[in-house]
Amino acid sequence: MDRTDLTRSIGARSFARLLGEWRPPDGKGLAGALADRIRLLVLDGRLPLQIRVPAERELAGALEVSRTTVATAYDTLRAAEVLRSRRGAGSWTQSPSTQPGAAPGGPLFPYGGWANLDLAHASLPAPSEQMRDATAGAIRDLDAHLCTHGYDLIGLPVLRDAIAARYTARGLPTTRDQVLVTAGGQQGISLALLALAGPGDRVLIEHPTYPNALDSIRNRGARPIPVPLSPSGDGSATWDLDLLTAAVRDAAPRLAYVIPDYQNPSGALLSNSDRERLVDLARRTSTPLLVDETLAEVPLEGPPPEPVASFGAPDSALVITIGSASKMFWGGLRIGWIRTSASMVRRLAALRASVDLGSPVLEQLVTARLMTDIDQIVQARRVELSSARDHLRGKLAATFPGWQMSRPTGGLCLWVDLGEPVSSRLTIAARRHDLLLSAGPRFGVDGAFERFLRLPYTLRRDRMDAAVDVLVTAWHELDGIGHVIDPDPMAVA
Repeated sequence: MDRTDLTRSIGARSFARLLGEWRPPDGKGLAGALADRIRLLVLDGRLPLQIRVPAERELAGALEVSRTTVATAYDTLRAAEVLRSRRGAGSWTQSPSTQPGAAPGGPLFPYGGWANLDLAHASLPAPSEQMRDATAGAIRDLDAHLCTHGYDLIGLPVLRDAIAARYTARGLPTTRDQVLVTAGGQQGISLALLALAGPGDRVLIEHPTYPNALDSIRNRGARPIPVPLSPSGDGSATWDLDLLTAAVRDAAPRLAYVIPDYQNPSGALLSNSDRERLVDLARRTSTPLLVDETLAEVPLEGPPPEPVASFGAPDSALVITIGSASKMFWGGLRIGWIRTSASMVRRLAALRASVDLGSPVLEQLVTARLMTDIDQIVQARRVELSSARDHLRGKLAATFPGWQMSRPTGGLCLWVDLGEPVSSRLTIAARRHDLLLSAGPRFGVDGAFERFLRLPYTLRRDRMDAAVDVLVTAWHELDGIGHVIDPDPMAVA
C-alpha cells in the first residue's frame, strides 16, 4: 500500500448511505449481514479498493448498532481478505487474493483478436446506403484537396462547421474554432490527458467506466480515483453528486472523466439538474471536466440529451467534450472530435503535432456528408436498437432468470448482474466456443465488478440468439474454469 492510499477514506455517514438497507428483516445476524453487504459493495466496485473504511466506533454510531457488531463484521472481512488492517492506522478495502494453486488464466485471443461471435465491442455496422452515398460524394469533394499537402492539425473546415452546427442545434451554440477533429474519440481522450494530467496526477473517474479511457489514464502515468455509481431502480446506475463532490474535495484531482450519456457500461443517463451541478462543481473547484459524449446520438427513447457544456459553460476551457462518429455512423471511419473553448482547441492542436499530423481527408469528407443525414440515421438506429435491446433482455430473462439487467434508454449495451462473482471465468469459458465477451473487471480498477458482464445488443438477431446459446453452454462449464487473473486485457469499444 503506497503513501497516497493512506489519504483516501470514506466517512461514516457516507459509508452508511452506501450500505443502504442491509439489515435482515428479523433483525438477527447483524454482523454477518453487515459483512456480506460490505463484501458485495467491494466486489461490485461500489466501494473502491484501497480506501480506508470508518473506524469501528464511528461506523457503529452511524449505523446505530453496537461496536461489537461492527468489530465482528470487520473480523469476518479480514479473514476473507476483503479488508487489510494496520494497528493504529485503520483498515482498507482490498481485492481477495488469488486462490491457492489457481491457474493465472489469460486471453485465448490476442489483443483485437477475431472470434465467430463478438460481444466485446459495442459497435454497429455502417448504415450501408447512406455510407455509400456519402463516400461517393466525398470522392468528388476530394478533388478540391488534392492540390494541398493534406495535413491539418485542427481538421477540415467543412467538417468542423458540420459538427458545430449539430451542437448548436442541440442547444449549445458552437463555432468551428471550438472544434478539433481527431482520429476517433479515443485520441480525443488521450490528447486531453496529455494536456491536463501528468505522471502521478489524480484523475477522477466513475466506477464502472470505459476501459480504454482507464488505459489512457494509466498510460499517461496518472492515477484513476474511482467514484462509485449507485444502483438505480431500473437495474442500471445513477450518480451520487454528493459523493462526487466529496471526492473532488478530498482527492483534488487534476480533472474528472465522466460519461453522462447512456454511461458505458451501466447505461445511466445524467439528469439535467445534475449536469448543472457538475458544471457548477467544475467552476467552483477549477476542476476540468473531460466529458465523453460519444453515445449522446444513440437515444432509444426521447431526444438526444443536452450537452453538458450547455449548462453554463458554452465557452469555458473547463469543459472538454469528446464526440465521435463511431457509434452513430461507423467505427471504421476513425473520426472523432473535441468541443471546448477556442483557446483550448489551439493548445490541443499544438500538442497533437507530437502524436500525428491530422485526420484522413477522405474520411473527414465522408463524415461531413453523413452529418447532413444524421437525423434520418439516428431515427433508423433507434428503431433497430430498441428492438434489439428488448429482444436480448427477453432472451436473458427467459434463459437466466437469476440475472438482473439494466434497461437503458440509449446506448448500445446492457449491464448484467450475474448474481455471483464469475464474470472472468464466464468470459474464458465463452472464448473456448468462439464468443468474445468483456468481463466486468475490465470496466473497473483492481479487480472490481466480478459479478457483472457487459452485453451489447449490436449483433443481428440470429447472431445474438447464437451468442446466448453459447452463454448457456459456457455457464454450465464454469466449474471447469479456475480462478482468473486479468482475463480480458483487449481493447473494447
